Amino acid sequence: MQILLAAIVVVPLLGAVAALLPAPPGLKGRSPGQAVLRHGVTVTGVVLALSVALAAGFDHGHPARMQATTDVGWIPALGIRIHLGVDGVSLPLIVLTALLTFLCALYSYFRMPAGPSPKAYVALILVLESGTLASFAVLDLVLFFLAFEMVLVPMYFLVARWGGDGRERAAWRFILYTVLGSVVMLLGLLLVGIKGGTFDMVALATDNGSKLSHTTQLVAALAIGVGLAVKAPMWPLHSWLPDAHTAAPTTGSVLLAGVLLKMGTYGFVRIILPVTPDGAHSLAPYLAAFAAVGIVYGSLVCLSLARSGAKGDLKRLIAYSSVGHMGFVLLGIATLTPTGVNGALFANIAHGLITGLLFFLVGAIKDRYGTSDLDTLSGATGAALYGRAPRLGGLLAFGAVASLGLPGLAGFWGEMLAMFGAFRPADGLSRPAYLTFMVLAGLGTLLTAAYMLVVVRRVCMGETTQEAPVVADVRTYEFAAWTPLAVLTVLAGLWPAALLGLTDPAVQQLLRGGN
Repeated sequence: MQILLAAIVVVPLLGAVAALLPAPPGLKGRSPGQAVLRHGVTVTGVVLALSVALAAGFDHGHPARMQATTDVGWIPALGIRIHLGVDGVSLPLIVLTALLTFLCALYSYFRMPAGPSPKAYVALILVLESGTLASFAVLDLVLFFLAFEMVLVPMYFLVARWGGDGRERAAWRFILYTVLGSVVMLLGLLLVGIKGGTFDMVALATDNGSKLSHTTQLVAALAIGVGLAVKAPMWPLHSWLPDAHTAAPTTGSVLLAGVLLKMGTYGFVRIILPVTPDGAHSLAPYLAAFAAVGIVYGSLVCLSLARSGAKGDLKRLIAYSSVGHMGFVLLGIATLTPTGVNGALFANIAHGLITGLLFFLVGAIKDRYGTSDLDTLSGATGAALYGRAPRLGGLLAFGAVASLGLPGLAGFWGEMLAMFGAFRPADGLSRPAYLTFMVLAGLGTLLTAAYMLVVVRRVCMGETTQEAPVVADVRTYEFAAWTPLAVLTVLAGLWPAALLGLTDPAVQQLLRGGN
């Protein structure tokens, strides 16, 4: 188990180095480009297999206990250690990251985005995977910051070199927002480590803020929270997200929405709640207020983009929907209750599955029609997917109803539990205020249903005309890349206990402190 977790973090990095060699070792193809893309599928497949083995070997009877731990000295003078571990909070995120990266590598093997050398593309995808997995596995504040920053460079180049229109501007906005937020976050992490006497996240969580004054906790929670909120993305720090999603290649959008956004919300649960509990309690109402506004704001923008004549871009609409969905995650965290935090972690996974699928589908539609503009797709010669590509249309409708939170699918449970948490927040928090936030979140679910159904009507329905282009339905490689996400969306919706049984004991322990 110890070796498995270390290998999961290191193997993608080694694979990235190998991808840059003249020929990836042990693999051949019709061309060097095909060989390196096959290398990417192989490496990400190995990481996925290791992640599944880690999940299978995980002691599900004690999900609150750190398992598969590695703890060795790195910089003794500063007390920084290479400390890795996994519990019920981080395990689902590690598996989700490995799955989505493998599916993106598989999709790219058949549909490589236009841009520079495939070698650089595969290497960047693997570095991105390594950094994301490390963020969920490390248990040292300094290592967490390094892993948190490690993903910025590959995502910048994926957007700037393999993206679409406006890619350079979108890439610069992404890097500037996240770097500025990270600088503030670093100050908070250093403050916690210096005042707490250690950078070890497990030891700090066990102390539960006992060595930190109220002022120190408040300042640290605010500084760390700003950096995490940018990545989350929390309104009003979200404005980098729509441009980045719209300009990114399909696989970049899937990874950005599916795993990178989760690094921010994971940091709230892993660091702020257990390490600075007094600071978290003081800031929770403000976090909840921003989350509630973000839910309504994201939904209203999506509804505006979805209506006819608004020049709405389908990819941009899905990007704005992430602002609303991640608002539910932040609202659940801000309740400071096991119910709300468990709902937040469940919504994290559900959003990764559903929005990852939606970005795959939108990418396929754009490949077929040359555009993701809603007016074009719903015009006289538009998509009308039910008539021209029924399986593609059916999958888009499935993703839409999953995103709007239909009971029985994964999107329902996380949002419902987050609102339940807001109905009865932690002691000391204003219940009338949180009831207001709950009502706003409920309004957001209605608006989400409205814009998703409008999208389905405009893109999937309509008459098939002779002038309309003939498009292919779901191809074999697309079916292979998308089916796992659809199946897991159904399984998580029908059997939520499989995920909640992992997260709940770990959440209970993090909220009360302890090893």
